[in-house]
Order: sequence, then C-alpha cells, then structure tokens
Amino acid sequence: MKILLLEDELMLQSAIVEYLIETRNYDIDAYEDGEDAYHAIQKNNYDMFIFDINTPSIDGLTLLETIKKKKIFVPTIFISAITEIEQITKAYELGCYDYLKKPFHLKELTLHIDRLLKMSVIECKYIVKLSKAYTYNLQKKRLLFENKEQILTKKQSQIIHLFASNVERIVDFDMLRHYVWNDIYVDNATIRAEVHRVRQILKQELISTLKGVGYRLSLK
Repeated sequence: MKILLLEDELMLQSAIVEYLIETRNYDIDAYEDGEDAYHAIQKNNYDMFIFDINTPSIDGLTLLETIKKKKIFVPTIFISAITEIEQITKAYELGCYDYLKKPFHLKELTLHIDRLLKMSVIECKYIVKLSKAYTYNLQKKRLLFENKEQILTKKQSQIIHLFASNVERIVDFDMLRHYVWNDIYVDNATIRAEVHRVRQILKQELISTLKGVGYRLSLK
C-alpha cells in the first residue's frame, strides 16, 4: 500500500515512516510542506493520505479541500493536536475518514489504518475495475481514471453505469433505450452517436461494437 504522509514535526514524521515500513512494509512518501505534498499527489497515485492540520504553505484541511475539487478521492486520516470542535467538524465535512489526536502511540495509528481498510473493503464490493487505470463505483455512480473522477453528462453517466453493470455482456440497443431514454423511442443512430461520444472521452478503448447487435464493455 502506498501512503502519503503530511507531517511537519520531523521527529514524529520519521517515527511514523519507520514504524509503518518496519511493521507493515508500506510504501511511504513523507512531506512537511503542504504544497510539496500537493505536487506529489498530482503526479502519483496513493491508496491513503495521513495529514496533519497545521502545516506550512498549505494546511491539511485546505489540502484535502483542494484535492476534492480536483475530483481526487483517497481515504484520509487526520493527525493533529488541535482539539477545537470546529476544526474537527470541518475535517469530517471535507470527507476525512478518521481523526487521531496527538500525542498518540504508533500502534494506535495502525489500528486506525486497519479500521479504514475494513471500511474500504466494504466499499470495494461496489468497485468494478475496468482496467489498470479505470475503476467504476456502482454505488456512487462515479467513474475514476487513476483515482481522478471523470466528468460526464447525465446521459454519458447512465451509459457508463449500464456498461459497468454488465461487464463482458452484450448491451443491445433495447437495453440502452430502456435505461438511458426511459423506453422513449429513439432510433439506433441516435444511440450510436451518444455511445460514440462516451467512447471519445474515454482515455482507453473499453467498449467494442458488435455490428447489428449492440456493444460490449470488456475488462482490460
């Protein structure tokens, strides 16, 4: 598992990195400056974030808010000495999964990580991995490319959801007409045009045409 740690107390940062590598063999990228962490998040894919709140350049709360706006959704734990309920409330409103108050025992951090991973396992039941880069969340109806949400129109989202719900199965024109157009009659040419738009925005060729029948989304 690859984790990004944002912690400006260098002794604590070093202790966390050493402990997680020795006990869990995790891959850790550690930063003390929020702006440096932000640049790393833009360039790399991470499975989890551990953020302090009070950090230089960009604080942990602002960093989480910024990456959410970029449609980057990664489970996040906050570690902080801050006890003000307003700050803690904001952290949860921004979508953090857990909050750990300093000082804490390093073993306690791993318990929080384990708890988060169990939550992620539950969510994974709804995750369809379409390729190495693409995943689809059936519950949230969200398409992600390298952990970044892909912006879709309503019809595009409906088409992707139908395909992701029927991976490796034939999706014919009647299925598309029923699910996307609510059984309102549209001709096959209109359906083909809308599916073509979806295929154009995908960064990988996932959907194949079955001439005269429909389409199939195949795992890559």
